[in-house]
Amino acid sequence: MVLETRWLGRVAYDEVLALQRAIFAGTGDYLLLLEHPPTYTLGVRADTRNFRVQPASIEAKGATIRATDRGGDVTFHGPGQLVGYPILSVAGKRGGGMADTVAYVAGIQSLLIAALQQLGLDDVGTVREYPGVWVAPGSDRPRKIAAVGVRLSRGRSMHGFAINVTDEPLQWFEHIVACGIAERSVTTLHREGVDATMHEVVDAVVKEAQWRWGAGTRHDVVWRETPEDLSAFSRGAANGATPVRLLARLDQAGVEGGLSIKDRKPPWLRVKANMSGEFLGLKRSVRELGLVTVCEEAGCPNIHECWNDGTATFMVLGARCTRACGFCLVDTRRPFAPAADEPDRVAEAVSRMGLAHAVLTMVARDDLADGGAAHMAECIKAIRVRCPGTRVEVLISDLRGSGAALDVVLAARPDVLNHNLETVARLQRAVRPSAGYARSLAVLARAAAQGFTTKSGLMVGLGESLEEVQAAMRDLRAVGVSILTIGQYLRPTSSHLPVARWWTPEEFESLRAYGEGIGFAHVQASPLTRSSYHARQGAEAVVAG
Repeated sequence: MVLETRWLGRVAYDEVLALQRAIFAGTGDYLLLLEHPPTYTLGVRADTRNFRVQPASIEAKGATIRATDRGGDVTFHGPGQLVGYPILSVAGKRGGGMADTVAYVAGIQSLLIAALQQLGLDDVGTVREYPGVWVAPGSDRPRKIAAVGVRLSRGRSMHGFAINVTDEPLQWFEHIVACGIAERSVTTLHREGVDATMHEVVDAVVKEAQWRWGAGTRHDVVWRETPEDLSAFSRGAANGATPVRLLARLDQAGVEGGLSIKDRKPPWLRVKANMSGEFLGLKRSVRELGLVTVCEEAGCPNIHECWNDGTATFMVLGARCTRACGFCLVDTRRPFAPAADEPDRVAEAVSRMGLAHAVLTMVARDDLADGGAAHMAECIKAIRVRCPGTRVEVLISDLRGSGAALDVVLAARPDVLNHNLETVARLQRAVRPSAGYARSLAVLARAAAQGFTTKSGLMVGLGESLEEVQAAMRDLRAVGVSILTIGQYLRPTSSHLPVARWWTPEEFESLRAYGEGIGFAHVQASPLTRSSYHARQGAEAVVAG
C-alpha cells in the first residue's frame, strides 16, 4: 500500500470534507493533515444538549458548526490542533461492520499513542469506556489529549483524529461537553509540558502512519508567514525589482535565485507572430464588441495560433483582478462593476465566430458577494440561447471556497468546469498567496461529484521537482479531474516571480505520458501550453473516452 501524505495548512472544514468524499470514492490511500479554523462537528450520535451555550453565540464568535457522518458526539477542531484524515482501503478481518470499525479505531489510537510517546509524553494510553487517547489513563484524573471519530463503508475509511497541541483550543472546548464526556477534562501537549511545534507533531504522526499504513510520498503546503519570516529580507521592489514579499515566500518554500528576465529563451519557447486575416478579423470582432480576452491580458504565447484557428478565450467580469498572484500579468487595480450587457456581447462574439467550443474565463472578484458566479452563469446561459450547439467551457476562480457560489455556476450546466491548481503544494503560498491548494482541489472535487467534466492546469519552472509535479497530478486525479494542461511558466515582467529553470520538450512529453498512465482522459503538456490551449480537443477526448 502506498500512502499519499499531505500537510495542507489551515483548511475550512467544508473544503476538506469535499476532498475526503472525492478520495473516498476512489481507491487511493491518503492521509490529510491540517488545522481547521474554529469548527464544532457533531457525530451521528451527537446530543445538542452537550453545547454549554447557545450555538448562535458560538457562531457569533467566529466558529462554524457542522453535522457529520462520523461516529461520536460533539467536538471541536481549530487552530493549535492537528487534525488527521486517513482515507484508506481497510482490509476487513473481523467479519465486517462494527467489529472492523472497532479494530480500525484501535489501530489509530495505537498510532497516536506511539507518536505522542515519541514526542516525550510517556504516560499516555486508552480508557476502556471512552474512545480517543488519554494522559494518565490509569489515574483518577485522566485527561483527553486526542479524539478519534471515523466512518467505515465498503472497506474505505473517512474522518479520523485530532491532537490538541497548543493551549489555544481550550477556550473553545469550554463551550461544549467534549465528546459527551462531562466527567473528564481535555488537555494539550503544551499543558502537559511537551513544548512541541505543530510540524514536530506532524513529523511524529507521519512516521508512525507510514510504518503502519505503508510508505509513500509526503508533500507539504508552506503556508505560515510571520514578521519574523520576512525580517531577513531587505530587498525591495524599487526600479521594477521583484517585491520583497514574493522573494520571501519563495525562500520559505526553499527556492533561491532563478534566471534573469534578460536571459535568452531556449529555441522551443520562441514564437513567431502571424498576423493573418483570421487573426486580424477576430481581433476586430473583439474590439467592436468591447470584450476582453485572456489571450491578450495574460500575454499568451499561443495567441496567433489560436486566433488564426478561430478560437479565443473570453475573460468576463472585467479586466481587473482582486488578487495579486506572483505569476500573473492581469491588472490588479480596483475593478469596475460587472457590465450587465456583457453576457449578450459574449454570445454575439461566439455567434460571429461560429465557435463549436467556447471558453470563458474570469478574474477573481472577491469584491462581489458570490465571487462573480451569477455573472458567469448568465454568460453561459446567453451562449446557450444564441448558440445552442456550442460546447461551453469555463475557467473559474476558487470563488473563495463557496460551495453555494459554485453551485450557481454549475446550475448553468457548463460542459467543462476548469479551475487551475497552478503549482505544486510547496509553492502555493509563494505563487498564489490568496488561494489554497486544498481549496482548489475542493472546487474540482465538488464539480466532479456532481457529474461534471473537470479540468485543471499546472505551470512548471518555478522551482518544483518532477516528483512534486507528479504528486500534484495524482491529487488532481484523486478528486476526479479528467483533463490536464501543463506548460512552462514565463515571467511577464521583472516584478513577477523569476523562472527557476526551463523544462525541455522531452520532459513535457514524459509528463503527458505519466498523466495518461494514471488515468487522465487528455493531457496537453508542452512548453507553450496554457489553460485553454487545444481546449476543444481535450473536451472531445473525454466524450470519446
